[in-house]
Amino acid sequence: MLQDLLNNTDIEYPESDGQSMADNTLQFRWIVTIKENLEIGFARQPDVFVAGDLLWYPVQGQNRICQAPDVLVVFGRPKGERGSYKQWEEDNIPPQVVFEILSPSNHPLEMQSKLLFYQKYGVQEYYMYSPHRNQLAGALRQGDLLESIEQMNGWISPLLNIRFQLLPDTLEIYTTSGRKFLTPVELDEVREQERQRAEQAIEELEQEKQRAEREKLRADSALDELSQERQRYQALLEQLKARGIEMD
Repeated sequence: MLQDLLNNTDIEYPESDGQSMADNTLQFRWIVTIKENLEIGFARQPDVFVAGDLLWYPVQGQNRICQAPDVLVVFGRPKGERGSYKQWEEDNIPPQVVFEILSPSNHPLEMQSKLLFYQKYGVQEYYMYSPHRNQLAGALRQGDLLESIEQMNGWISPLLNIRFQLLPDTLEIYTTSGRKFLTPVELDEVREQERQRAEQAIEELEQEKQRAEREKLRADSALDELSQERQRYQALLEQLKARGIEMD
């Protein structure tokens, strides 16, 4: 009877918890920046799913047991669109990494409740950043517990292979290859700079091609003049020979 209830397909799993994704523009910008840069970083790995503000239901039949991490990463699940993350439909694989970007309205009890939720339902790495206070914290699974990471400045995520660099006034995140996490505007500026460099390189190649063509024309002209001069010289020799004058 209980299993039948749990498997009841009439149970609804809302795709929204009724709460806003962010309370302010700074918090929103950080959520988008982390989510988009992680998607870029794992773009070529089809079995890594990255999402932002997506409701995660870990237990079938329990639609009140859920959280919507600001950013979540799941290894072992395909990319694609989802209205929510229903774990039992995802080979029962929980998100392994979650991020929470704090706003001034976040209460410590709320964040403690989220920590306990992520700890209970299998999260391996949990990161919290307050852009208003420029404070960074993280927790790593040790057995059944998410244990606090003592030194986050310079920390490299074991699963994501990204490095956290806490500066006096902001946080910077880098891939292990050295690529910095950029906002969408900064990414667009980089693309524009790359486009301009590519156009300049094409223009320089075209100019080089034109110079080479001009040099070839000059060389061809010089060869023609040399050929004509040889012909005139040969004709002169023939004329002298006809008059009985031999040239050594």
